[in-house]
Parts: sequence; structure tokens; C-alpha cells
Amino acid sequence: MASKQLAKRTYADFSKTIGSGQVGNFYIFHGEEKFLLERSLADIRDKLCPDGPGGFNYRRYEGSAVTIDELDIAVNTLPGFAERALVEVFDYDIFPRVKRKQDNSDEELEDADEGGNNGDTAHADADRERLLALLSDLPDYVCLIFIYDTLLYKPDKRRKFDAGILACADVMEFEVQEKKLLVSWITRHFKDAGKSISPADAEYLAFITGGYMSSLLGEIGKVSVYSTGERVTRGDIDTVVTPILDTVIYKLTDALVSGNNAAALRILDELLRMREAPHRILFNISVKMRQLLAARVWVEHGLDRASLMEVCGIRYDFQATPLMNTARKTSLPQCRSAVLACSDSALLMNSSAAPEACLIELVAKLGYVN
Repeated sequence: MASKQLAKRTYADFSKTIGSGQVGNFYIFHGEEKFLLERSLADIRDKLCPDGPGGFNYRRYEGSAVTIDELDIAVNTLPGFAERALVEVFDYDIFPRVKRKQDNSDEELEDADEGGNNGDTAHADADRERLLALLSDLPDYVCLIFIYDTLLYKPDKRRKFDAGILACADVMEFEVQEKKLLVSWITRHFKDAGKSISPADAEYLAFITGGYMSSLLGEIGKVSVYSTGERVTRGDIDTVVTPILDTVIYKLTDALVSGNNAAALRILDELLRMREAPHRILFNISVKMRQLLAARVWVEHGLDRASLMEVCGIRYDFQATPLMNTARKTSLPQCRSAVLACSDSALLMNSSAAPEACLIELVAKLGYVN
């Protein structure tokens, strides 16, 4: 049985462990950074199945249609002409929420762990106990990996079954990498393409793509082909890179913070044409105005930008710079008024049949913030 994972590891630590040949026998993979998840799977396949996915010792299963009987056979089948076998199971929810129903009502009442005596619940409990027993006593010659690709990974440690699974699993979350690592990674890939890029522009590229390496790889290729000079510019990036929707909203709030009301209204029109939810746009504007208020407080107390970024959850330096610059030119009453205007708009929007009009009015009202 795999030892319980006591501390959250970085991808670098995990990759180093796998690279040294220390492959465990029960993993749960999940997280937003699919590039690193796939890379880890490839590394484990190379270690355990040198003959490739078509080899006898590689077994892959998809979805909830997999039965416990199939899993039992897969993990207990001896490897052929090798020390170990690899079993990958994609999008099988190990932590299902089994509900019981009251009489003929369709209302879901409670989790199966809390009780219930109908046949479906009893059968589900028996299956879960059998699955827990199987996963708690895996043979040393197998490596079993559950991959949460499209399913949401959401165990509940308060539930006895979930806690039992987590006690014997080695859980690896593949997260979007930290800014410093992403900038280094982007710089290295541009260098491989014969280009260079400044740290600030590498940050910007990471931001407008969401920081996902899979997306970044394609965008780095596009920018490298498009750029005519040896050094990639911000203009090259803006011309060929398709920003994620959150970035478009950021540009709206950035225009507001910079006092460019005309640009803010143009971007708002673009977002509404893209049918972006007005409430989501308002939420992002409200967050930005609260950050501006915090920045003004920071300026008045002589605090540094790094602490502001930490408190406000700002990841990139170029996001904090316009906040601090505008805060120095804006009074505390103005910043407070902007936050209150957002609150008033939220109240109006919840009772309005035309939320888009509320947004337009808010953006026009915030135009004075400079």
C-alpha cells in the first residue's frame, strides 16, 4: 500500500521522484495544468511500459462504465516479461455522492454515509467498501492511476470512505505554475525558436493565456513565426495571440483604472456582443475598484507594492503598476465612491430587466476615476 502523502509537493519535486525511478503503486492525478499532467503520465509510461501503450503491461480504462470487477482483474493480473504493470483510469469518480430519495419524491436528501436503508443505498455502500478494500491492498507489481480529466475532483475528508481512499493514495495536483517558473519556461521556449523576450512581456503572455502551458506552447509558436525581429515585442503578442475572456475583462478594468473611459466603453461593448454575463463583468469591475481603494490606502501609509499584491491576490507586476500609479493620483474619497457605485449597480442589476444598461451607466460613472 502506498504511504500516505503528508505534504503537498511541487511538480518539480514529483517529476524528480519519478525520474529517479521511484514510481508508487496508487496515484490520483487532477488539476488545471493538463500539460504537466500529461507529461507526468508520459514519464511513468516510459518507466513502466517501454513497449508503449500497445504493450501487454499497459491497461487503460475510460469513464464511469468501468466496474469494480474490471478494476480487480486489471490490478491483480501479473505483468508479462516485466516487473510492473500500469493501469490508467480516466474520469472515474472515486468519491461519488450517493443520494437516497424519500418515497416517490425526486428530492435528494442526504449522503449515503449518513444513513438510509433502501436497496440502492445498501448496494452502493457495499460497492464502496469493496473498492476501498481493493485500493487499500494493491499488489506491489502494479501502478494504478486515477486521472480526473473532465470530472471535478472533490473528495470530502469528513466522509469515512473518502478519508480511507486518501489515506492510501498519492494525490498529485497539477496547478498553473508560479510566475517565476512560467517566465523562465516561456523564455526558454522562445530561445529554442531563435527568439528572445523580456521578462515583462513573458509575464504578459502568461497572463493573457491564463498561464496554461498547453495554450502557451501554441501561442509561442505563432508569435515566433510572426515576429520579424530577434526580440519578441508586446505588439507581436497582441497581434497574433487570442486572449482568454478574463483578459478582455481585465483590459476593461485596466482602462477604468487608467481613466480611459472611451476605451472602457468600447471593451464593454465588445464583451456584451460576446454575450458575456453582465453579473460576471460587474464582479470583475468591483474587484478592481476594491483593489484601487486598497492601493490608495497603501500609498497613504507608505506600504510597498509587494504587500499590496499579496493582500489583493495580484499575480503579475504589470497588473499592480497601474493600480499604484492611479492610486497616487486619486483621492481616498474618489476610491470609496467607486466601490460604492459598484455596490449600487449590483443592487440595481439584481432587480433590473436590462442589466446591460446598468453596466453601461456604471462604466460611464467610473470614468472620472483617474
